[in-house]
Amino acid sequence: MTTMKDVARLAGVSTSTVSHVINGNRYVSESVKKKVNAAIEELNYAPSALARSLKVKQTKTIGMLVTASDNSFYSEVVRSVEGNCYERGYSLILCNTEGSVTRMIRSMETLLQKRVDGLLIMSSEHKLLSKDFLLRYPLVPIVTLDWSPFDASSDVIKDNSLFGGELATSYLINRGFRKIACIAGSQNTSLSRQRLAGYRKAMRNAQLEIPDGYEIHSDYEFAGGLLSMKKLLQLPEIPEAVFAGNDAMAIGVYQALYQVGLAIPRDISVIGYDDIAIASYLTPPLTTIHQPKDELGKLAIDMLLYRMDNPDSEPKQLVLTPKLIERDSVGQR
Repeated sequence: MTTMKDVARLAGVSTSTVSHVINGNRYVSESVKKKVNAAIEELNYAPSALARSLKVKQTKTIGMLVTASDNSFYSEVVRSVEGNCYERGYSLILCNTEGSVTRMIRSMETLLQKRVDGLLIMSSEHKLLSKDFLLRYPLVPIVTLDWSPFDASSDVIKDNSLFGGELATSYLINRGFRKIACIAGSQNTSLSRQRLAGYRKAMRNAQLEIPDGYEIHSDYEFAGGLLSMKKLLQLPEIPEAVFAGNDAMAIGVYQALYQVGLAIPRDISVIGYDDIAIASYLTPPLTTIHQPKDELGKLAIDMLLYRMDNPDSEPKQLVLTPKLIERDSVGQR
């Protein structure tokens, strides 16, 4: 294998000069650069990223933990994160947790052992991990998206889910609906609890009753929405409208209604949450609460890079404001 010493020998310079040319961290004359680059090309030399990272104590890589899901919300955020990493000269190492706390811990240890420069966490696992877990890997900046698995403070970017849940439900109420059900996510995370709380707040403010069975705790997946809507259809009095805690479950609601011959919004109106890419291509296009996924990815990288440069600064929390996207899945009573 060709080494830096081989390049230096052929170019007639020192190994430190070769290093300066490769890394661009010291001035080297143009004539010397040409000799070094010619030697590199002739010997087909590839610099060792590992060796460089050991020397500069930086790998130019960012690790990301994300829950594997059929919900494209995650993939859309990951795409934004990867694009912003690339623009800033970093590579992204992605690990799926598959909904397993054990796998989350193992993946996190793997990323930390690889000495990633920073870590992004966007996972739905709800078991809190002790901050002692990180003591073996000091000074690793961490930014969490929506929810943190640690009992210690860290930088967090989150959705204003209370406002979003209230916004979705109030929209249904303003369209004349009174019998409104909510298919919420698992109540083990604050995000899910806040969206449900927003639904309850809007119903309470409108002095509307929430009948037994109108609140269902599901799992943010297509199948969860399907099964939940089937339960609602078995109630003595089925709802006029449904607020699904995310678009994936809303798509499951579409399927459940299709299977029994009910039409949206003629028979039941539906509103989702997230505004994933497919939402506008459904029949009818889905009215939903928009989360700024591109902005979320950019802010996550910006915050992580700031933390790398300012490790002693106070933890930050950014709250993104969702907005209503009106399409055709909600009718008028």
